[in-house]
Amino acid sequence: MWIPTEHEKYGVVIASFRGTVPYGLSLEIGETVQILEKCDGWYRGFALKNPNIKGIFPSSYVHLKNACVKNKGQFEMVIPTEDSVITEMTSTLRDWGSMWKQLYVRNEGDLFHRLWHIMNEILDLRRQVLVGHLTHDRMKDVKRHITARLDWGNEQLGLDLVPRKEYAMVDPEDISITELYRLMEHRHRKKDTPVQASSHHLFVQMKSLMCSNLGEELEVVFSLFDSKENRPISERFFLRLNRNGLPKAPEKPERHCSLFVDLGSSELRKDIYITVHIIRIGRMGAGEKKNACSVQYRRPFGCAVLSIADLLTGETKDDLVLKVYMCNTESEWYQIHENIIKKLNARYNLTGSNAGLAVSLQLLHGDIEQIRREYSSVFSHGVSITRKLGFSNIIMPGEMRNDLYITIEKGEFEKGGKSVARNVEVTMFIVDSGGQNLKDFISFGSGEPPASEYHSFVLYHNNSPRWSELLKLPIPVDKFRGAHIRFEFRHCSTKEKGEKKLFGFSFVPLMQEDGRTLPDGTHELIVHKCEENTNLQDTSRYLKLPFSKGIFLGNNNQAMKATKESFWMTSFLCSTKLTQNGDMLDLLKWRTHPDKITGCLSKLKEIDGSEIVKFLQDTLDTLFGILDENSQKYGSKVFDSLVHIINLLQDSKFHHFKPVMDTYIESHFAGALAYRDLIKVLKWYVDRITEAERQEHIQEVLKAQEYIFKYIVQSRRLFSLATGGQNEEEFRCCIQELLMSVRFFLSQESKGSGALSQSQAVFLSSFPAVYSELLKLFDVREVANLVQDTLGSLPTIMHVDDSLQAIKLQCIGKTVESQLYTNPDSRYILLPVVLHHLHLHLQEQKDLIMCARILSNVFCLIKKNSSEKSVLEEIDVIVASLLDILLRTILEITSRPQPSGPAMRLQFQDVTGEFVACLLSLLRQMTDRHYQQLLDSFNTKEELRDFLLQIFTVFRILIRPEMFPKDWTVMRLVANNVIITTVLYLSDALRKNFLNENFDYKIWDSYFYLAVIFINQLCLQLEMFTPSKKKKVLEKYGDMRVTMGCEIFSMWQNLGEHKLHFIPALIGPFLEVTLIPQPDLRNVMIPIFHDMMDWEQRRSGNFKQVEAKLIDKLDSLMSEGKGDETYRELFNSILLKKIERETWRESGISLIATVTRLMERLLDYRDCMKMGEVDGKKIGCTVSLLNFYKTELNKEEMYIRYIHKLYDLHLKAQNFTEAAYTLLLYDELLEWSDRPLREFLTYPMQTEWQRKEHLHLTIIQNFDRGKCWENGIILCRKIAEQYESYYDYRNLSKMRMMEASLYDKIMDQQRLEPEFFRVGFYGKKFPFFLRNKEFVCRGHDYERLEAFQQRMLSEFPHAIAMQHANQPDETIFQAEAQYLQIYAVTPIPESQEVLQREGVPDNIKSFYKVNHIWKFRYDRPFHKGTKDKENEFKSLWVERTSLYLVQSLPGISRWFEVEKREVVEMSPLENAIEVLENKNQQLKTLISQCQTRQMQNINPLTMCLNGVIDAAVNGGVSRYQEAFFVKEYILSHPEDGEKIARLRELMLEQAQILEFGLAVHEKFVPQDMRPLHKKLVDQFFVMKSSLGIQEFSACIQASPVHFPNGSPRGCRNSAPASMSPDGTRVIPRRSPLSYPAVNRYSSSSLSSQASAEVSNITGQSESSDEVFNMQPSPSTSSLSSTHSASPNVTSSAPSSARASPLLSDKHKHSRENSCLSPRERPCSAIYPTPVEPSQRMLFNHIGDGALPRSDPNLSAPEKAVNPTPSSWSLDSGKEAKNMSDSGKLISPPVPPRPTRTASPARHTTAVSPSPAGRSPLKGSVQSFTPSPVEYHSPGLTSNSPVLSGSYSSGISSLSRCSMSETSGFENQVNEQSVPASSVSVLSYGGPEEPVRKESKTPPPYSVYERTLRRPVPLPHSLSIPVTSEPPALPPKPLAARPAHPENGTRRTEPGPRPRPLPRKVSQL
Repeated sequence: MWIPTEHEKYGVVIASFRGTVPYGLSLEIGETVQILEKCDGWYRGFALKNPNIKGIFPSSYVHLKNACVKNKGQFEMVIPTEDSVITEMTSTLRDWGSMWKQLYVRNEGDLFHRLWHIMNEILDLRRQVLVGHLTHDRMKDVKRHITARLDWGNEQLGLDLVPRKEYAMVDPEDISITELYRLMEHRHRKKDTPVQASSHHLFVQMKSLMCSNLGEELEVVFSLFDSKENRPISERFFLRLNRNGLPKAPEKPERHCSLFVDLGSSELRKDIYITVHIIRIGRMGAGEKKNACSVQYRRPFGCAVLSIADLLTGETKDDLVLKVYMCNTESEWYQIHENIIKKLNARYNLTGSNAGLAVSLQLLHGDIEQIRREYSSVFSHGVSITRKLGFSNIIMPGEMRNDLYITIEKGEFEKGGKSVARNVEVTMFIVDSGGQNLKDFISFGSGEPPASEYHSFVLYHNNSPRWSELLKLPIPVDKFRGAHIRFEFRHCSTKEKGEKKLFGFSFVPLMQEDGRTLPDGTHELIVHKCEENTNLQDTSRYLKLPFSKGIFLGNNNQAMKATKESFWMTSFLCSTKLTQNGDMLDLLKWRTHPDKITGCLSKLKEIDGSEIVKFLQDTLDTLFGILDENSQKYGSKVFDSLVHIINLLQDSKFHHFKPVMDTYIESHFAGALAYRDLIKVLKWYVDRITEAERQEHIQEVLKAQEYIFKYIVQSRRLFSLATGGQNEEEFRCCIQELLMSVRFFLSQESKGSGALSQSQAVFLSSFPAVYSELLKLFDVREVANLVQDTLGSLPTIMHVDDSLQAIKLQCIGKTVESQLYTNPDSRYILLPVVLHHLHLHLQEQKDLIMCARILSNVFCLIKKNSSEKSVLEEIDVIVASLLDILLRTILEITSRPQPSGPAMRLQFQDVTGEFVACLLSLLRQMTDRHYQQLLDSFNTKEELRDFLLQIFTVFRILIRPEMFPKDWTVMRLVANNVIITTVLYLSDALRKNFLNENFDYKIWDSYFYLAVIFINQLCLQLEMFTPSKKKKVLEKYGDMRVTMGCEIFSMWQNLGEHKLHFIPALIGPFLEVTLIPQPDLRNVMIPIFHDMMDWEQRRSGNFKQVEAKLIDKLDSLMSEGKGDETYRELFNSILLKKIERETWRESGISLIATVTRLMERLLDYRDCMKMGEVDGKKIGCTVSLLNFYKTELNKEEMYIRYIHKLYDLHLKAQNFTEAAYTLLLYDELLEWSDRPLREFLTYPMQTEWQRKEHLHLTIIQNFDRGKCWENGIILCRKIAEQYESYYDYRNLSKMRMMEASLYDKIMDQQRLEPEFFRVGFYGKKFPFFLRNKEFVCRGHDYERLEAFQQRMLSEFPHAIAMQHANQPDETIFQAEAQYLQIYAVTPIPESQEVLQREGVPDNIKSFYKVNHIWKFRYDRPFHKGTKDKENEFKSLWVERTSLYLVQSLPGISRWFEVEKREVVEMSPLENAIEVLENKNQQLKTLISQCQTRQMQNINPLTMCLNGVIDAAVNGGVSRYQEAFFVKEYILSHPEDGEKIARLRELMLEQAQILEFGLAVHEKFVPQDMRPLHKKLVDQFFVMKSSLGIQEFSACIQASPVHFPNGSPRGCRNSAPASMSPDGTRVIPRRSPLSYPAVNRYSSSSLSSQASAEVSNITGQSESSDEVFNMQPSPSTSSLSSTHSASPNVTSSAPSSARASPLLSDKHKHSRENSCLSPRERPCSAIYPTPVEPSQRMLFNHIGDGALPRSDPNLSAPEKAVNPTPSSWSLDSGKEAKNMSDSGKLISPPVPPRPTRTASPARHTTAVSPSPAGRSPLKGSVQSFTPSPVEYHSPGLTSNSPVLSGSYSSGISSLSRCSMSETSGFENQVNEQSVPASSVSVLSYGGPEEPVRKESKTPPPYSVYERTLRRPVPLPHSLSIPVTSEPPALPPKPLAARPAHPENGTRRTEPGPRPRPLPRKVSQL
């Protein structure tokens, strides 16, 4: 049975549970769960991250934790009872976990690893806290570390700053907002501006001395030297090096590492140097022999110097190598470091050995304890501490020091009877009072233990040696008295014995008889002569002697013998126990000399402060002792001395002694009567203030008043204790009188000098410290009233003295911070005076920083949500006094320009933030009553209006993003909560006071604007938060956006007819709100648009304004990333539902549909733009949007913007041709006028003419880069006309040269012919502009089908490639997936004229084959009826699909949508005819190229001949004979008689061509290919015999055969040579169903040739199925890989009769078969089922008279139309007429030749006998099926697509080499072989004839989309006026171009024209 749990409420999952049991809850390790019930080892509950899903889980999988439960019952909330730091750590680590993994995904490895280490560290610290074994201090330390790491990680991951108090997170609801701001600001400042350390330390580590010839031990001495004051500032760091230059004790780091401590910031400057002096221990001369002297001396070696400023640039620990210098003369050794610093090069040079000193130096910052923590390893290994000389900047009480510093300066000695100067060595001893030498009290430096004696270094032959060696003598105080120092002087001999002879000594006592120590300074000591054997151990013998030449010693009165010898030393005492000051001693011993008391008190001010603080307690006891002794006589003097001492402690050097004085007052002070004298003297001084001229001393007194009051209060307390509280009233009166005097002097205004105001300022700055002392004796209310009276007496005039005003405000600030103000009773008394002064300053905008601080403190003390009466009254007072001025202050400071300096800017932000926090605090603590009182307090509506406008403006400022740092989300949420609460209160006032007749637009507009920007704040977009953060925000504040949205809706409904004021202004803001992905908010706000439409409809009868504004704003907002698909659906559904019953429903539906469609496109556009690289999706989406703006919305400016966006995309993708077409759209909108245009996008302000010129030049440049030179030529001509009309011949010349260069490029440069691919996008998952549509795409250069398929699949990675070419069914269309169907298609050029014209170079023709293409074709073979296994071609039909685009390719995109598709079927016979025609055409092309030597080699011709002949011998065309020439077929298909004859004719023609080709081949074949040629000849005769052909010899002589480029015996234009009697036959036409295949070839090389027509005609080698499989043979696989195998497959001639499986046997598909590549997969995978007859399109066949049946420009359906005149043909005629009427002619890029009268030679040739009677109607005229004699090369110059097939596999080679329709054999005009009579017979044609006969060149491109295959007019930029330039190509002598009036027409069909754009762009 399930029982509700009592204690087991909260747990952590310790093992993952999959939840496989019924009702099981799936849990992951680490999740937290809330437990509801338990039963037999199972719990029921939910995971806290997903509380909606409840389930059961084993109790053993959960570790229970202590928790407290709130709201017990159904909605109980469980809160873990653990340390808040632990809770924060846990939740933070969970948040970091997912982000940490994302760092790895985003490849941010550095942060990933750093965060990993930090997380591990936090987990480790967490364990320590949880174990609970830490001491209190250690726990604080661990928590500090944890929070520091949490803050670091949050900052790195861009998370929020967490406000903390004592390491625990703070709930913003529990503290005032001002306190929250301070916490945030403190943490932010701590993060951004690290506190500058005031204390610094230098770490020194000696590494080695690098020198070539050491051999002696060395002493190295480091110290810091101030070159400015020319003195050392630190003790010495001394270490010894061995003979190798390395430290002698490497195992003891303290011997070679030292820390120079307590350097102040003022000492980190460039004139502080690290000096290193090196002394060698050895012989006197460095070059002496080893045995010269055994005694070792200290001798100078070298010196190195480094400025400490060199260390400030970095914290490097790398070793430094310092150069070591030596002075030129030893006598200057004492100042060698100064010479090096001053760079006196003449006095020093590098040491002879060129030594270098390797040291490691590092500056450390912070106090010494911090350094110990951060660099614990340094201290744990050991390091010596080197102090500064003397006391540090701050003297700490309790510091014990007694160090005497002695500097051995110099000496003056006589020669002593010698001829040369002495080598003097000084030895020093410390001797105690008993005459014994003190051991180990001479310190050479910090790295060396103290020694008992000291030996100076020796200067060679110098009687005036200068040493300047510093020593420290740490002598204990108890040994100081009676001790002295003795200096012994010896001469060091350099002889062999090396003896040292004593010749004199000096001494100096350390303390005088009166207790004073040796004074600091330099002392000249007497050198007493003595002999070597003199016994100096008996000190009594010399201590009575004089020791100094100075006059300071009392016993130095003996007559001294004149002596020239002297010794100088300098002493400096640093002691906390001993003094050198006699006056100090006299004062402390005042009882022994009562007569000197007055003098001693007067001299106290002259005594050094460090001497006073050393004896502070003794000094204070002395002063109060004197006061008790005789207060009348000494009262004033003692008071002054006390003031001096108190003020001395204000000095930063001694301020740490204040606690010493406090302790003295509390524990040691005993002056119970002192208060009377102190009050009396203090009042006397205060009374004299207004009269005194000099006020310095009075100011000193006022400055010390805090401690004076402390003494007064403590004295009174002692008196009360002693007397039981006597004289209480007297004391009160004294204090009252004193404060009355103060009030009087404070109320005086300064006159003249301002000394009085200075005194007032001094008093005010120290007065608040007195409050706490007064509270010890008086009641809180009494003190508060005293203080109020005192502060109230201040003059209120603000302009008197700015400095005094600032001090006055500081006094108010300290009052607010004082203990007195914390009490509610005193606070209520003091608050009015505080607010009064604040109001004055804020009004004048002075001292804002201080005002902000005071206000913050005021609000910090008022408890939030406190219902105490006092607090409510305080809020009343503050609101009445400060709210208005606070609003004005915030407005004022935020409207000022921000200061430039970073420090000033930070200060500015702090002030603003503090005022904002104060305002928010005040508003949050205002209740309903406060708001009501506030609103009632306004006397007029104008005042209320001004207030509301003011507060709305301030709120708008508060929610600016820059108001708080970006990671202050906590602060922003609190601010927003306060704002929305206040707005809800104020909206009532708005409704009550400013509606109906009192309506005020400005205030309502301000309200709505505030509400909108409130909702749009980034910090309120909960969707961007982590789940845990979102949950916290919702629990604490709810979704404030929804609340504000409901308020907007409510207020909007209240407006009534005033809504019209806000239409359309508020459409944009409200639209922005509805785009926020919050369903509730959208449901509330979207209906407002219906309301707007309704009111707009009422006002103007339509809602054009609403529509225009919606559309304009949608584009900008959605491009910013707002809105989604859900919004589109919601917008559509809500508004449609709303307008159901409206009278304007239809127009409303239209508007909603338009906006919805725009959203679809904008969403698609935005999604596409998120991709990294430019792909077709981006371009297609932009085209879709651009067209939508043009056709449906007519938004000109948006249209132009997207034109340029599309242009930029094309440039990025290097689609230069498409970029040119795109820019041409803008060019079309401009005219050649001087109308000024405004600055727009990247265009400057200029005239329309200039902009159009710039566009023309840019477009020409892009056409040039895209190798679309023909289009560039037209634009060159157009702009040249303009230059010519303006007589701008310079630019005209340039333009003509540019045009000429484009002609040259056409002829000279190679152009690749792209392939075209049909792509179908099926399924609902595609973007709107692609969904369930099919497109034709222009491939990239060298891009074949396989590459294109891969590109498309990479662009749509989730798409499924369809494995067949059949049209998909409805299930695919509606599927929630993406299906791609891709196959290659063949372009069908609309105009054949240039392609058919004789003599036009291939370079020119290649352009027309693949440009301006509207129509594409795709063939699919299938078997109809029973399949004949012996000869499958009997039943092999071809389904031919024609695709018509909405716009020609190329255009503004690489792909365009298919507008219409037509499907026809070709019979097997028609297919065979087409295959042979194409093969014949290909053969003739190759032969022609070979003749004219256009081929680099003969291989293509060889392979083609081999393929045809070999296939024919092995079966080949004989299969056709078997299939179609047999009796059964002829009888069963009587209608195919002409076609059979045509097939027979083509076979014979092929034989003629082969024979001629073999003749050419024989001429050019290389020697190594001769055997193959012979084999071909032999096989050819076998082939002829199989066709029943014997010889052609009879015909060859009589029949001229014209190859386009001439025969082997003649040049291109020579007379035709006879080849065959069949040459003059009239070629019969094909069936209306026949249609030529298409193939395209590139210009020259194998690598650049276009794909083979394998895509159109399938070669069959083994069987029909093998045909479909189309695997290239091994011999050609390498070649075939250069071609893309298109799936457009048609039948070929049969191969040998090997059986193959039926087509239907191979219907299996595999995923490996990629999109329709027939080369890699059987056709059965592509076409599983043959099309049933019922599915085929049927056509009405018509007679010959109605339509020429073999017109190559027509697809089969076009040839099978009714004879009645069709609308499109008539329309076409109209179009042509309209174009000619407009004065412009559509002209091809290659200008037309002038029309001539047709030459008879063009239509008549020698006639040779023709076979069986043929109707003249079968003859050909211009643009109909040609004969071989009028053939023109299609442009293949070297290699042929024949390479993609196998040339030894039968007729398959024929099919794979079929020719392009654009150059097809059937498309030529056999004008020479047509009798004259046939011309007249064929000059009929019916209404459609002109269309069929036209031979035109299409315009280079079209701008507008085609709707229902409307013709698109040629852009003006590419149309040429009638008066155009003369043609570029001269007419051929025999070629007369027939002129047709229809040349400019295009097939047309009626259809609605798109909405036109205006011709001009207004100011764009």
